[in-house]
Amino acid sequence: MSDAQGPRDLPSDSSPDAPGLALNLIGGRLVPALGGEWLPGEEPATGGLWGRVASSDARDVKAAVAAAAEAAPLWAALPAAGRGRHLRSLARLLERDLDLLAADESRDSGKPVHVARAADIPRAVQNFDFFADAATQFASESHATPDSLNYTLRAPLGVVACISPWNLPLYLLTWKIAPALAAGNTVVAKPSEITSLTAARLGALAIEAGLPPGVLNLIMGTGPRAGGPLCAHPLVKAISFTGSTRVGGEIALGAARTFKKVSLEMGGKNATVVCADADLDLAVSEAVRAAFSNQGQICLCGSRILVERPIAAAFKARLVARARALRVGDPREAATDQGALTSKAHLEKVLGCLQTAREEGGRFLLGGDRALVAGRCAGGYFVYPTVIESLGPDTRTNQEEIFGPVVTVQEFDGDAQALALANATRYGLSASLFTRDLQRAHRLAAGLRAGLVWINCWMVRDLRVPFGGVGESGVGREGGLEAMRFFTEPKNVTVKL
Repeated sequence: MSDAQGPRDLPSDSSPDAPGLALNLIGGRLVPALGGEWLPGEEPATGGLWGRVASSDARDVKAAVAAAAEAAPLWAALPAAGRGRHLRSLARLLERDLDLLAADESRDSGKPVHVARAADIPRAVQNFDFFADAATQFASESHATPDSLNYTLRAPLGVVACISPWNLPLYLLTWKIAPALAAGNTVVAKPSEITSLTAARLGALAIEAGLPPGVLNLIMGTGPRAGGPLCAHPLVKAISFTGSTRVGGEIALGAARTFKKVSLEMGGKNATVVCADADLDLAVSEAVRAAFSNQGQICLCGSRILVERPIAAAFKARLVARARALRVGDPREAATDQGALTSKAHLEKVLGCLQTAREEGGRFLLGGDRALVAGRCAGGYFVYPTVIESLGPDTRTNQEEIFGPVVTVQEFDGDAQALALANATRYGLSASLFTRDLQRAHRLAAGLRAGLVWINCWMVRDLRVPFGGVGESGVGREGGLEAMRFFTEPKNVTVKL
């Protein structure tokens, strides 16, 4: 094998089952790991392999950071409009290859192809377009006094690390890369080793788009071998991380010793609060979306439904009926609503959580088992949509993030109990609230301990607003100006008048 590979090493759209390689992007070249080691690229819908993923280590990280550091001065000096043009070029190539990328995303993560085509890849395109605009619209502050003028300069940090998870691979990788580049930084990004296929495709497209070598670097591999050395590298000035609370805590401890900036978006155990006066059809429809979208593998999923007692029976009956109608099947089929969980290890974790719920006395209204899908997906990692009741707020099932197609239902009486149950976790990422009473909606929203609150909806996103959580859900905010500020260093200048 040569030391530089091209886009042909990835699976092609004409042969969706062809084996492929997920290579590193370092200094504008696609290369295998320096140690020559590989990880398996698994297709969770079948239990088979789509190819191999470069298994990088500290040597690859050192090379990538060196390339980013070399490219940093010229990229920072490029006018914002120029950086924006590069981001738009990437966006147009993602649009061009939308179907190919959607197939790759499905193959690598287990989600239905039609979901990746309608949501994941378009959102990646939007991320680049949005921050291409942000690059030219980003402004700073000035403050005048009778005898002086203060103005604040915001300079890029230099080399930054972006670490993204496996549940929304390209969607969340670009959510970090785009603002970092727009603000004038160079990037070393580490996607999850579990879902590296579309990240590798992005590396090939970055070369095709003419992004200057070293501006964007992608390191494939595991957290201990690649992510740890990346976070510890002395030239890395900031770390933007999305993933588990445990790993986020480890990153925060390391960054504290070296005074790096950190943005941590971690776990969630989000509440969907349904009041007795809610539009029941709307609440059920959105609760099903919130519980089971992406097989429940979204940090924003509403995994705890709290329903006011007078409507609890009717709500649960409709919820179970709607969830039962979701079709679990081959992600390539248009009729499939629920695809596979992303890995065998995660399947085993979710099944273990279901066993815990049984041991805690949970009553299963629906599901609770591994789903068997005939045909090519007979060996895949599927779980039926699951609804559980009769578990209190202190049970492990209602405290620990399951991250699967599993939702619990608890009943409440009045606002005080609703807030007590909703806030009864160590997390605080998001919440949804359903009521026709506007005053009640504002009152409850103010009392919910969460970084995002949706009223009469779920997952309605505006990329300008701050995104993030409190407690063990995270530190800092992403999105819009918050992201641009995170990736820059402020310097105040005072002029005596």
